[in-house]
Amino acid sequence: MAVMAVHQFAQCITCHAWSPDQSMVALCPNNNEVHIYRLVEDKWEKVHVLQKHDQVISGIDWSARSNRIVTASHDRNSYVWNLEGSEWVPTLVILRLNRAALCVQWSPKENKFAVGSGAKTVCVCYYEQENNWWVSKLIRKRHDSSVTSVSWHPNNILLATTSTDGKCRVFSTFIKGVDAKDSKGGTSSDSKFGELIVQLDLSSSWTFGVKWSPSGNTLAYVGHNSMIYFVDDVGPSPLAQNVLFRDLPLRDVLFVSERTVIGVGFDCNPMVFAADERGIWSLSDILGNGKQHLLDQDMAHRNAPKKLNWFTIDYNTPTWFSEAFGKFYGQSKHGVNNDAVETSRTRGAVHENCINCIMPLGEQGTLIRRFSTSGLDGRIVVWDLENEQDLLELQAH
Repeated sequence: MAVMAVHQFAQCITCHAWSPDQSMVALCPNNNEVHIYRLVEDKWEKVHVLQKHDQVISGIDWSARSNRIVTASHDRNSYVWNLEGSEWVPTLVILRLNRAALCVQWSPKENKFAVGSGAKTVCVCYYEQENNWWVSKLIRKRHDSSVTSVSWHPNNILLATTSTDGKCRVFSTFIKGVDAKDSKGGTSSDSKFGELIVQLDLSSSWTFGVKWSPSGNTLAYVGHNSMIYFVDDVGPSPLAQNVLFRDLPLRDVLFVSERTVIGVGFDCNPMVFAADERGIWSLSDILGNGKQHLLDQDMAHRNAPKKLNWFTIDYNTPTWFSEAFGKFYGQSKHGVNNDAVETSRTRGAVHENCINCIMPLGEQGTLIRRFSTSGLDGRIVVWDLENEQDLLELQAH
């Protein structure tokens, strides 16, 4: 078991983020506030409540170097919070949105952050020293629907997005006076702001949870069709793979090494995907409970790279599709809602409802041994891969 600690903070958590030293955690308990807890003598105590937004907060990110918190909300606003003395002081960011802000993330150098929205727009925000405020530049008319997630490339210039239009896109966010021309981005620093580098049409469903690998050579994102997509050599001729799994769809992913990805979502159990020596990705493990028999069946129906293997469904025998449909049907039939104590039959999982956020713990280098997940059950679970020998071997390859 990779579970290190389970903390019940609220009835529901929409997102969370850790302080640079991991001594504090900021979370949104599914309302318009950010609650900050500090670990004091093995007990979490609420030390701050950030109140400025008018509607539910959909994204939080805590910068590792500058110790600033950025929040995004359905009220179409974003705030940057600075710790002055013992108080967190907000600075309003003018996003110029007419729909909800859905996600937010600091850039690696922390001189910019990106906000995805329901207005089919991405806001790239940066600080203007002369005017002492945060301003935004918009990437418009590129998405056909809501932007569900954003992820920065390690070069601080390329930005990947997913959308409910089923596509994943990579943009240049080079801003003159903010980004240096000699950035490691190479030719990306020569691209204009908002230029579309590549558009990936791999999914026929909503897409979520895009992330870059530590080196920036691989891109991963998930679809609402219980598939995960891996893209190498992002550019004019990308190499793409997809992996189909039998469980409910994922919502977010995290690279714990260059060849290992953790996926979380509606199945309430983190899934481990790994690439072999040939670079072929597959589902390798499921954390949190003993579902090895399901994993064995997944391996039998695993997808080949860039090809979807269709097979005949016998409606007289249980299948991955019928089991997934049965979960949704059973919940609707019995009137299950998000306010219930046990909102889904999770077969012994640590989380009792959808996992909607996964965050790394510790230094973000090439290997991540500890990470945390939060979900609609109001729990934050800390996972440690140190005792998972099989996973450590995967990370080492």
